[in-house]
Amino acid sequence: MIDLPLSALEVAMVQAGTSAVDTLRDTTDFARRLDALGYRRLWYAEHHHSPAIGAFPPVVLTAHAAASTSAIRLGSGGVLAPNHAPVMLAEQFGTLAALHPDRIDLGIGRGPGTFDESTARALRRGAGPATDGEYRDDVAATLRFLVEEVALGPLPEPWLLCSSTAGAALAAELGLPVAVAHHIRPENTLAALDHYRARFSPSRWCARPRVLVCVETVCAETEEEAVRLSGPMDVVKAGLLKGHSEIPFPSPAEASAHPFTAEERRALAAFRAHQAYGTPETVVGRLAGLADATGADELMLVTPVHALTARLRSYELVKRHAVTPPEPPRR
Repeated sequence: MIDLPLSALEVAMVQAGTSAVDTLRDTTDFARRLDALGYRRLWYAEHHHSPAIGAFPPVVLTAHAAASTSAIRLGSGGVLAPNHAPVMLAEQFGTLAALHPDRIDLGIGRGPGTFDESTARALRRGAGPATDGEYRDDVAATLRFLVEEVALGPLPEPWLLCSSTAGAALAAELGLPVAVAHHIRPENTLAALDHYRARFSPSRWCARPRVLVCVETVCAETEEEAVRLSGPMDVVKAGLLKGHSEIPFPSPAEASAHPFTAEERRALAAFRAHQAYGTPETVVGRLAGLADATGADELMLVTPVHALTARLRSYELVKRHAVTPPEPPRR
């Protein structure tokens, strides 16, 4: 059993043999199904210039999903502050929050959202990477504009994404809830959370430390099927280990024939040890252990597998087995 809210991160993988348009169409079905399953929130990640991930603006997907669902919270996980003017972020998400009260989240991150330097510079209109000070100022300005300039009524719920103690320190300083990218840098999770909790300063946004942990999760009826489904993302990760970011998202059959090196297999196994893969019992046990270790208030699952049906099945299995079943009526 997992006595915590469960949420989802949409990475919008463009599958082999399909187009970005197909992926975009799937995001609507995905949002509606997660809404029906009772997931707490669904966030959209910002990515650019990748053959494996659709370049769909989180604000646009959030607006579309909010109009297509009824209860699930929606937002960014995250929009990347260096790529956007703070006043525009405030206007966009402030408008969404006014249209869909108490359902919109504004998750803010720092990275460029691309491994391509020319694309990163284009996003920044020729500027280089943001400094620590510039990033802090952008986040603070976005929050200020939400309150002082947009002021449309209901506000989006702001979160700060982090994968290190530096991001955790900023979330603590600004008094924001923190979303930890355990699915990217699991080795930093515990140190970042210790840093965050020790330095947290209450604010209008958050009265106490509040933690969401994002974990890569692949759940299937058998261990063998979970391994098969995780294969395509393993190929993408292996490419990133070599510095190759132009890796398409292959099918499970293509991934099964991929010649991983011994070093890649060790690295992938080390990463997998911190995530949640396998049968429902195994996955729920892994998630429960992570919740205990981190003291998380909420878990967010990211499931980068091939085919919408398999991805939805993973979320269905987790949700079904994570909640304690009702007791049978007494006679």
